[in-house]
Amino acid sequence: MTDRKLPHPLISIIPVVVLIGLLAVAIALFGSDSLSGGSQIALVMGMAVCVLISTTIYHVPWKAFEDQMTKTMGGIFITILILLSVGMLSGSWMVSGVVPTLIYYGVQILSPRFFLVSACAICALVSLLSGSSWTTIATIGVALLGIGDALGVSEAWTAGAIISGAYFGDKMSPLSDTTILASSSTRVDIFKHIRYMMYTTVPTISIALIIFLIAGLGRGSEGALHVEEYTLGLSSTFNISAWTLLVPIVTGVLIARQVSSCIVLFASSIMAGIMALILQPHLLTQIANDASLGTAAALTKGLAITYYGSTAIDTGNASLNDLVSTGGMAGMLNTVWLIICAMCFGASMVASGMLESITSVIIRWVRTRVSLVASTVGTGMFLNVATGDQFISIVLTADMFRNVYEKEGYEARLLSRTTEDAVTVTSVLVPWNTCGMTQATVLGVPTLTYLPYCFFNYLSPLMSIFIAAIGWKIKRLRPENQESQTTANQQAENPTC
Repeated sequence: MTDRKLPHPLISIIPVVVLIGLLAVAIALFGSDSLSGGSQIALVMGMAVCVLISTTIYHVPWKAFEDQMTKTMGGIFITILILLSVGMLSGSWMVSGVVPTLIYYGVQILSPRFFLVSACAICALVSLLSGSSWTTIATIGVALLGIGDALGVSEAWTAGAIISGAYFGDKMSPLSDTTILASSSTRVDIFKHIRYMMYTTVPTISIALIIFLIAGLGRGSEGALHVEEYTLGLSSTFNISAWTLLVPIVTGVLIARQVSSCIVLFASSIMAGIMALILQPHLLTQIANDASLGTAAALTKGLAITYYGSTAIDTGNASLNDLVSTGGMAGMLNTVWLIICAMCFGASMVASGMLESITSVIIRWVRTRVSLVASTVGTGMFLNVATGDQFISIVLTADMFRNVYEKEGYEARLLSRTTEDAVTVTSVLVPWNTCGMTQATVLGVPTLTYLPYCFFNYLSPLMSIFIAAIGWKIKRLRPENQESQTTANQQAENPTC
């Protein structure tokens, strides 16, 4: 730590303004293809502006940026590994027939009128059990998107229902890494943290479910023709078999046993690959597309391409062809590239002191209980935009407001809950955030397309502020506890006084 002067807030906001402006230009020029290069360039340019201002005006050494980037990059290694595993899983689950079988039976069971609310509830349950919104969306979420397409439901609505449910479970599960991080960063027992979140989270998911229910009830039965076309196309292309369901069942068992996400995704991909060799050898040969190879070699090449490359399967239905095509590990590389660029921008904002300068202004506005919670929410959401990563945002939000909550006499669990309400669920709404870009890639639906329908995600921070306004289950510590905590903090900061 150094005692250098922080940049002025008006100067500090310049890189963020430049970034947002360039991202707007990239989206306007390239649309959903902006993730293929335009957004990455915008992040690098924003970083360059930050470094230029810091080194020339405030004399921040380049070594400070290098050190912070190295520290930040080390923290996202597992994220990149998970992304590559998701790429393997998406390809293998599709070609093996797992997702086509789920779609085949799902379109015949689920009603178009109740599909949206069912999709949200199913993803909420799976995510609650697994503790991972990413795993939920990459597996059952992809299948539900296909079912929704067959039922004639807009992909934007379906993606919104899937993401709303998945992030509810991610937020409330004791297995979730964000839940663990938020509670540990604020020094709150994890189960105490989860119980306290129920006061804001249960009303929010209830509102979201009601919206999805009403939206579904307003639908007709126009999806019937799509169902027949999809079931015919799937059954004529894939060997639809209940045996393929062994893969998601075993995957569910691994999740229930709290096996690491990376191991679960990799093991599930291997199981799906074996299933593809047994049930879909004709598709692997088609994917290999090499008549000179023998049967065994063709199957091996087809499986390898399924894992790492793009696959195009002809079902006789153009819209179904788009659904069953996958990108494998290679399809995740643009996302990996974007994550690296986002982390570099976030690291430069931290190393320069600009991020601290901006957030210090927000903290100055704290006057009441509502302004305290609103400031925390605003800071958390801003950090999601500025750093591009929910884990960094959770830690920074907790660190910046911990002493403020203690000084004002509020329980630490109020900070832990507000941090999750603000950061965890809104990260997926930012196109260049690790969550936003990942889910857009996995579902094949641009972030700005599904954003208006992620009701749970953007109602959560508003609910947090509303609950603070009415003061429900929010209490201050007793004066003597407040005084003793403040004294303890002062002694910790000045041990030799």
